Order: sequence, then C-alpha cells, then structure tokens
Amino acid sequence: MDVSVCGICRTDLHLAEGDLQPRRPGVVPGHEAVGVVVETGPGAHRFAPGDRVGVAWLGGVCGTCAYCRRGDENLCTAPVFTGWDKDGGYAQQLTVSQDFAYLIPEVFTDEQAAPLLCSGIIGYRALKRANLPAGGRLGIYGFGSSAHLTAQMAMYQGASVFVMTRSEEARALARDLGAEYAGGAYDNPPVPLDSAILFAPVGDLVPAALAALDRGGTLAIAGIHLTDIPVLNYEAHLFYERQVRSVTANTRADGREFLALAARIPLTPTTTAYPFDAADTALGDLAADRVTGSAVLRVRPEKA
Repeated sequence: MDVSVCGICRTDLHLAEGDLQPRRPGVVPGHEAVGVVVETGPGAHRFAPGDRVGVAWLGGVCGTCAYCRRGDENLCTAPVFTGWDKDGGYAQQLTVSQDFAYLIPEVFTDEQAAPLLCSGIIGYRALKRANLPAGGRLGIYGFGSSAHLTAQMAMYQGASVFVMTRSEEARALARDLGAEYAGGAYDNPPVPLDSAILFAPVGDLVPAALAALDRGGTLAIAGIHLTDIPVLNYEAHLFYERQVRSVTANTRADGREFLALAARIPLTPTTTAYPFDAADTALGDLAADRVTGSAVLRVRPEKA
C-alpha cells in the first residue's frame, strides 16, 4: 500500500527511548498507517487496488496456540507487531497481510483515521476491560491520544468522565469534549469512581487510581510499558473487591467493532500533523507533553 499518513504512538516513543527493544535491527516504526492499496498478492481477495485501508499494531498471530484457538489472539505466544517485528508506516509504502488490514470508514479523513488504528482500538479494549457499568463514573489518568478518544466513547455510552492529567492543555480538551471534571494527575476526583483507566505510563499513579475507586471498582492499565508500581496497601487500595487489570494488544474483532462504533458516534480526533522529515520533532513533542490529542506524521504531502 502507498502510505499517506501514520499516527505517532507512545509505543513509538518507548522504542525510540529504549523502554522497548526493537525485535530486529533497522525496523521501520509506525503502526497507525493509512493509505491506498496499490497491489495485491497471490490469493488476496479482501481488498482491491484503490481501496483505502489502515494498518494497526497487531500484524500477525500464529493461529494455533491455545490463546488463538479460544479467541484470545491478543495473547498469542508468537505474535507479529507492526513497527516492532515488521516494518511499519514511517515509510512511503508497506506490506500487510489482508487479514490484518482494516477498511477505513468514509466519515474520517486520513489524518483523523490514523490515531483510531491503535489509540482508538486500545482505548476501546481498555474501556471493555474496565468493566464500566451503564451510566457509571469513569476516571481517566493521562489524557493523550488514546484517552481523548476513549472519553468520547464512554460519554456516548452514557458515562460521566473524570480526567486527571498534568497537562493544562489536555485538561482544557477534556472539558471541551464534555468531561465532568478535569484536574491534576494526582488530584482526587470529586466522587468515587466506578472504573478507571490508566493511560499514562506512570506506575506511581496506580495507587492514586485505586484509592479513587468505589467498592467493586476496576482499574484497567492500558499501556505496553509502565514504570514500577509502588507498594500497595491492601486496605486502602484493594479491599472491597477493587481490582487491577492489564490490557495486552487487541484482537482483530476489537478493531472491527471499534471502527464501526467510531463511525457511528462519530468520534472527533484532535490531531496535530507533522511533515515526514519532522518525525524526530514529533516524538520529542510527545515526550514533552507538547501534543494535545494525537500526533500524525504526514508521509505524503496533502493534496491541494
């Protein structure tokens, strides 16, 4: 496929900073790629040249391990990830298995669609893992690319959203999107939370999020990397059947379900575009919390 844009994900930053080690030397990063099919391989039939498709983080699974057989392919013992195992979207062209590509809903531009392919899908899975009851109170810790999309999904489903983040710009975006509360990263929300999602890769926030949960509440940790979690106090953080759940990649079913939901709402991604030769600048801005919403790398110049 010819790549037009590729979202810039915090996982790319973890690879650049060494928190995650590349699976092979010289791998091309990027796993939120949007573009147009230019050629199909032998036996490929799902897409035709000219179709607009997206490529996400999960790029392949074994299909035979116990996890794949029971439908939990996100836990596959031999997965392939785009931009980690195989070359990704920080390039003018890439190849993808037809089974791991998604047709992009027409309601989204290329730039809007890019962050949906990881930030959106992972946010969708994190929201499911958080066990948010109907009409419940959801706390969101960190308010970057994934969080600002997840907040819109939760509010669409009737939830009240409470955002805790260190960025004033992100707090302003949360309020604009309809969050009931937006405070500092370690602030206590004004009411007990039914569920919470931690998007910031900061282990110190785990006790704060757990302490903010109501009885029976669930904290879902959505990142692929997290700094060390401090010692927890059983009574303060876990008693009354509060629980912690991690989020590991996604299934293809998650991706299909999410893109259908995103188009139905429709989600409104907030994006900042960077030219192709400014990828390093974009990653630096992401590291310094200078990006509000989602950063997108424009691989090909925008058509006039």
